[in-house]
Amino acid sequence: MDTDAGAPGGRAQRWYARVALVAAAAAVLAPLAFAGIRSVVLLGAGLAGLAVAAAGVWWALTRRGIARALASALAAVAPAAALLLYAWAGLLWVVLVSLALGALAVSVGGAALGGDVRPRRPPEVPAAPPQQPFLIMNPHSGGGKVGAFHLKERAEELGAEVHLLDSAHHEDVVALARGAVDDGADLLGVAGGDGTQAMVAGVAAQHGIPFMVISAGTRNHFALDLGLDRGNPSACLDALTDGVDLCVDLGFIQDRPFVNNASFGTYASVVQSSAYRNDKVQTTLEMLPDLLTHQRGPRLSVRAADTAIEAPQAVLVSNNPYRQGDPAGLGRRVGLDSGVLGILGIRVDNAAQAVGILRGRHAQGLIGLTAQEVVIDADEPEIPAGVDGEALTLPTPVHCTIRPRALHVRVPRHRPGVPRTKPPMDWRQLRRLALSMGRRASGTDGRPDLHR
Repeated sequence: MDTDAGAPGGRAQRWYARVALVAAAAAVLAPLAFAGIRSVVLLGAGLAGLAVAAAGVWWALTRRGIARALASALAAVAPAAALLLYAWAGLLWVVLVSLALGALAVSVGGAALGGDVRPRRPPEVPAAPPQQPFLIMNPHSGGGKVGAFHLKERAEELGAEVHLLDSAHHEDVVALARGAVDDGADLLGVAGGDGTQAMVAGVAAQHGIPFMVISAGTRNHFALDLGLDRGNPSACLDALTDGVDLCVDLGFIQDRPFVNNASFGTYASVVQSSAYRNDKVQTTLEMLPDLLTHQRGPRLSVRAADTAIEAPQAVLVSNNPYRQGDPAGLGRRVGLDSGVLGILGIRVDNAAQAVGILRGRHAQGLIGLTAQEVVIDADEPEIPAGVDGEALTLPTPVHCTIRPRALHVRVPRHRPGVPRTKPPMDWRQLRRLALSMGRRASGTDGRPDLHR
């Protein structure tokens, strides 16, 4: 970001910051100007409505039967009642104006702080085309993208050996990959889900050969963070003829590799249930009360660096941390080569903490850490886990580690890149930006501004 007040970009950012601060102040003062002391009461009613709604959601998740129905009704009625109060007082338009001014402040403030930001991308290393590439393709992954995009035919035209997985019989993709390396393969690739990607990536890393991602899965989270074209998997095959290597980190649970994340606790326990596959919603609603109140399922404990998290309901360990400012703590990672795991623990024991979750990452019930190693233990010998979307049962304690730059990923030289994301709003930085640039522009140090 250009912070030179004399440069055109610096002047624009200074004015953006000032407009954002003025709009934010107007959003706060507008109710006072038009409603006087009543605005304080109405603001309190609005905040109370949100708090009661959040508490109602928590009670609905942790109770059954009539109690759940009443809590669900409360969560729906509370914010509606606040809006009706505004309308009854004839001040609904004031609320809408204040919200519009707040949205303007956030939008212009984001532009002042640099607009969209692109996550850090690992350096590219020029790579010669492989002589004997071996690709594993799941014809059913992503709703049949392998067939829809003719991936097998195009890969074979480019000189790759392709193995189509047989859905009628279980095939060990690790054994297939190792056998291919023994036969001379100098590149391994996968068109399939992230779980299959991770297993084959582990073989590639072990033998020091490049790995190729073909975005033929359903969500393609790893492909997204690599900047690949998720809408056109066949474009990924360009890496066979005009590719570059990216050195990225690889996460491990015990000796099992993962490219995205591993989840423990509530979600992992739900998806492990035999009834979940037949009725996902009903099974989740039936199991959540016991899981969230620690009456069912293992009681977890987490140790990372010098920090301990006791009895979290859910734990997410990611291969590199997810970006800040994401309300759920999920989405896109800042980079894939930071050399640390991201750890997100969620611990909510009562309705008050559920209300606190509205504060996002700063809430008491959310714990975010980074470390090179994390240990998840429990009061049971085995715990359920979801690793890159696959349901597993692992013996405790579970050790998660990261191997920096262990994987060389072959990607096309020309690719869309990682999408830009909005930076988190930092009002203190915005205020400093506006004031410091103003001082610099006016030459408060008594010396001429040589940049003008």
